[in-house]
Amino acid sequence: MGKQPTKEGIFDDENKNPELLNIPPDSTMILVVDDSERNRRLLGSMITSEGYEYCEADNGKTALSLACTRKPDIILLDIMMPDMNGYQVAESLKQKQETRDIPIIMVTALQDQQSRIRGLAAGAEEFVSKPVHANELQIRVRNLLRLKKAGDILKKHQQILEAEVAERTEELQTSFVETIYTLMRAAEYRDDETGAHVARISYYTKALAEELGMDASFCDTIHYASPMHDIGKIGISDNILLKPGGFEPDEWEIMQTHTTIGAGILKGHSSPYLQMGHDIALSHHERWDGGGYPRGIKGEAIPFPARIMQICDVYDALRSKRPYKPAFDHAKTMHIITKGDGRTDPAHFDPDILSTFRENADMFRDIYENHDGFLANRRE
Repeated sequence: MGKQPTKEGIFDDENKNPELLNIPPDSTMILVVDDSERNRRLLGSMITSEGYEYCEADNGKTALSLACTRKPDIILLDIMMPDMNGYQVAESLKQKQETRDIPIIMVTALQDQQSRIRGLAAGAEEFVSKPVHANELQIRVRNLLRLKKAGDILKKHQQILEAEVAERTEELQTSFVETIYTLMRAAEYRDDETGAHVARISYYTKALAEELGMDASFCDTIHYASPMHDIGKIGISDNILLKPGGFEPDEWEIMQTHTTIGAGILKGHSSPYLQMGHDIALSHHERWDGGGYPRGIKGEAIPFPARIMQICDVYDALRSKRPYKPAFDHAKTMHIITKGDGRTDPAHFDPDILSTFRENADMFRDIYENHDGFLANRRE
């Protein structure tokens, strides 16, 4: 029988005083939830030593109450607790309007994949395994704080838009689009300094939607929503994002999380751009045959905008140079998408969208050749 996880030993002996964050505290509040007083004390010591405030809960019910009253920026949540375990706490937090946007890091001794899948389904954004490694915790906390800040900016901007829509609708709408593209630059600049990929994606998706017979409102929305597909890359470390060659299994698992990270940033907004952006960010790597990620859904269960985005993203990725591949010309790219090459297969795409794509191949070639810089920050 394998060794059972215990409540003790949360930190490595050599990592009892790690540098938790390099981000100014700015009244950052972290909620520590663990039924072990020793574990709460150790986590609390790490947090306070860096200037961050923290509050603690020794059970799930108290954690839910503090999350509502103290509004923490991040929750460090143990899984194995009596009465109400970490999964149940996470599910309750994500169901409430006032707490659903708080990022959750599950701190657990459970190592099996099924436990992590269950945690993701419950709403956790990240995991840290016991014994906790200081560098891992540092990276995950920093990334989640950065992502939450980006999400808060979007939410605040949306609130302003709704409050003043009657007086300055067009002005604020333009500003809103500019904010979206500013965030897109931040994410895309790390592996595409020109922003050309984002610019082309806007034009591919709008043109393909028009050829598919979608109305003007849908085409306008996907034009501005589709560039948000990879916003979750802001949460992926450079040593993985920019790695030449293939990924190791654990690196690939982390890379796939850019879909759920992006969806987490964009969820819960009334803007049609952000609503469609959420669906695209989450599902643009799903496949018609069910072989994609992160959920493995297939067919019409995949949101229609994400199905449009998928084939556009594959076309541009094949045409573009990446750390792991050279750029392919239009003819080779079309052959790979329509015939397959072992990695890409026609069965991955919605058949109707694939047919329309094939019929308009020249349109895609022209967009790629004519849009090699960042999309102008203005409405057409």
